[in-house]
Amino acid sequence: MGPLKGRDLLSLADLTADELQEILHLAAQLKAGTVNLKCQKILGLLFYKASTRTRVSFSAAMYQLGGQVLDLNPNVTQVSRGEPIADTARVLDRYLDILAIRTFDQRDLETFASYARIPIINALSDLEHPCQVLADLQTMQESFGSLNGLTLTYVGDGNNVAHSLMLGCAMAGVNVRVASPPNYQPLETIVEQATAIADGRTEVIVTTDPVAAAKGAHVLYTDVWASMGQEDLAESRIPIFQPYQVNEALLEHADKAAIVLHCLPAHREEEITNAVIEGPQSRVWDQAENRMHAQKALLASLLGAE
Repeated sequence: MGPLKGRDLLSLADLTADELQEILHLAAQLKAGTVNLKCQKILGLLFYKASTRTRVSFSAAMYQLGGQVLDLNPNVTQVSRGEPIADTARVLDRYLDILAIRTFDQRDLETFASYARIPIINALSDLEHPCQVLADLQTMQESFGSLNGLTLTYVGDGNNVAHSLMLGCAMAGVNVRVASPPNYQPLETIVEQATAIADGRTEVIVTTDPVAAAKGAHVLYTDVWASMGQEDLAESRIPIFQPYQVNEALLEHADKAAIVLHCLPAHREEEITNAVIEGPQSRVWDQAENRMHAQKALLASLLGAE
């Protein structure tokens, strides 16, 4: 667990390819019960956004490691009254061993990391969702035995999940294609970063054509069309994103052994049909379970559990 001890994870790009593989390997061992690590530390959860899987999976992971969890609801702390992030960070640093933050602005995470000495984990920001993608890669590895040579196609909004998928897949040796409507594609800076990480070993493709992107893919992945904080745009986005629905017709273009992933919560019959999410190729529930195992491996690595 040594190399990652004391580090921050604000982006998947904070890891090397070898470190990513080490976390995935440890996650698989923890899930299988072949290793038993203990870490009697305190994890703080500071979530400015609603959460089910991230909150519960982090809590369960820390409890299983033998640690404790403090749920730092911003609404009942001084954060809600405008205490500067720098002040909050320096105080929490004195009480906690590690802090996971779910927020809007990536810069808030960077501020916490610059003022706190304890490890800071990005539990979701508007820019990235790295912990989700650790679980996604673990699920893909379970399904296919290896990540090398796989192709993942993400269809939908070029959001934080798409950003982390591009970085994580490029790092793990997975071809990644993102199909999004014009004006809803991933940030060019992330595309360039993922392309640099791939360094010609794998492909990083952004397109507006979901059918072309799905052809031969081993993984079809989607997310809601309007992320948290964009609920007022949901109705207006439906006609724009309708051609990007993951349905049985789109799945026909993928590899015959393809699996389907969704980071949840799902709006059934919008970005994904009920038939697909409940179908035989869906691995959505394994994916959700793996949030706990992947994050347990991450916590153990950052805290130096033994």
